[in-house]
Amino acid sequence: MTQMTRRADPVAAGAARSPSDAGAAAANDTDAVLERWTQSQRIVGATVIVLRDGAPIYRRAMGLADREAGRPAREDTIYRMASLTKAITSATALALFDEGRLSLDDRVADWLPDFTPRLADGRRPDITVRQLLTHTSGLSYAALEPLESAYHREAIPAGLHQDGETLDQVIRRIASVPLIYEPGTQWRYSVSTDVLGAVIARAAGVTLPEAVARHVTGPLGMTDTAFVVSDPARLSAAYKDGAGAAERMRRDVDMIPFGDPGVAFSPARATDPGTWPSGGGGMSGTATDYVRFLEAIRTGGAPILSPASAKLFSTHQIGALRAWTEGEGWGHGLGAAVLLDPEAAGTRQSPGTWQWGGVLGAHWFVDPAKALTVVVLTNTSVAGVIGDFPGELRDAIYGTFAPGAFAQHAQPQYS
Repeated sequence: MTQMTRRADPVAAGAARSPSDAGAAAANDTDAVLERWTQSQRIVGATVIVLRDGAPIYRRAMGLADREAGRPAREDTIYRMASLTKAITSATALALFDEGRLSLDDRVADWLPDFTPRLADGRRPDITVRQLLTHTSGLSYAALEPLESAYHREAIPAGLHQDGETLDQVIRRIASVPLIYEPGTQWRYSVSTDVLGAVIARAAGVTLPEAVARHVTGPLGMTDTAFVVSDPARLSAAYKDGAGAAERMRRDVDMIPFGDPGVAFSPARATDPGTWPSGGGGMSGTATDYVRFLEAIRTGGAPILSPASAKLFSTHQIGALRAWTEGEGWGHGLGAAVLLDPEAAGTRQSPGTWQWGGVLGAHWFVDPAKALTVVVLTNTSVAGVIGDFPGELRDAIYGTFAPGAFAQHAQPQYS
């Protein structure tokens, strides 16, 4: 691995700086968006951090972390991140690649001998680690498949509810359903990152949470980001879209309004040490932690990745394929969706912007051309990640705020 040095905390280092005029204007617009959405209770609570060239130009928590208890959202509020977990899991795999302990072209079956799912014609094609990282593996999510599909019959989980299974049991169940397509021929958002988590555990020789802590969250000082919340008193409650104001999610199990019939979700999962670690959606954390992770990759990978792996993470790696769930104009790297055509995507973000979102209400993007890093954590599914809110907030941050602008395109839309 390339020799790396620990950088100063980008959030803390710039906290005392005064924003530029442009940054102040963007902050005012961003306040207006957040106030309108939280006052209407369509978004119950949110924490937003924006960095330009590593220095904070906007940091704000607004609304309520727990509406029923009257507890306000704060900068240190812990949110369930859902698919924001994927980027951290992918970075862990790349860290193992840097150490020579995992190859991108390894067959998944080399690490998980029982993971040999069939195609519809009965063949068992090879699936590679690279294909797991790029969502070109032939796997899918139940929410994206017809109700009569094997994904629903076998209740393939999205890693968001308490099902009493182990990671090994989940992987065997995923392997039991047919592949949707020949690996490497299509892009499809999927449970690939959960399978990747099992590969990481085998390659690292420790559990997935231990591998993530050793290679990513530990070196970056992400003390509040984990598969099991260490301080439940700071954990946000969970809400879902309602007819007007968002509705609180039931503690035992509820349905996230995404796909048909929705995605099963247990708010209590985040504090349950007995649940299986979902590399695709099982972590919780703070905005301060997550922006530190994104800045490490934006600035070349140290102290967690080599510059070459940071580039693989954040640049297009799937050739002519496109990340269609993200909207028109998007490709995919080994850790995130990558903007190829802003005009097709309907966004003012720069080409090369990389982004992701989580169905429980979080999203982020990094615009390397403008040295802009944005993390938006909310407790409201799915309004925090799908619909008008992400587009309005993005436009405000770019200093060109207009309600509803580009709302139909270029938004993270993942579970």
